[in-house]
Amino acid sequence: MAKKATETAKPAAGGNGAEAQPTLNILTQYVKDLSFESPNAPGSLRERSGAPGININVNVNANPLSEKEFDVVLVLSAQAGENKDTLFNVELTYGGVFRIEGFPQEHMLPLLFIECPRLLFPFARQIVAEATRNGGFPPLMIDPIDFAGMFQQKMAEEQAKSKVETS
Repeated sequence: MAKKATETAKPAAGGNGAEAQPTLNILTQYVKDLSFESPNAPGSLRERSGAPGININVNVNANPLSEKEFDVVLVLSAQAGENKDTLFNVELTYGGVFRIEGFPQEHMLPLLFIECPRLLFPFARQIVAEATRNGGFPPLMIDPIDFAGMFQQKMAEEQAKSKVETS
């Protein structure tokens, strides 16, 4: 499932246009791991009077493959339950290899932890929806994720941790 997306920035004002424009390309996308469990089936497939509780967790990891290529992995897990019974548990590890060129170093972390997962998310969301539907449940349509908010929270936690360690 190779999709390409390119984002470019305009050249700096007053530039002669000879400078390389920043680019972000998706080289490939892949399912690294997919798991769906319905431990109480077929009993868990009966009609219900209300919607079950659903717990969704999201994580993003990034690893350099070379100076310009990065493996970004989006991990989505969702568990649906009613009382103490698990209706289903779905886990997806979905990755993409990105080529990032021409961006200032201070933009790299936001690109890797906000922009790259934002590009991967619609594909991962569709895989989770199809897995739950194929498991006999209504498709789980995960709401859009605020990757910028997640990144800011993670950076705040890292700063707080470093302050505690230096104290």
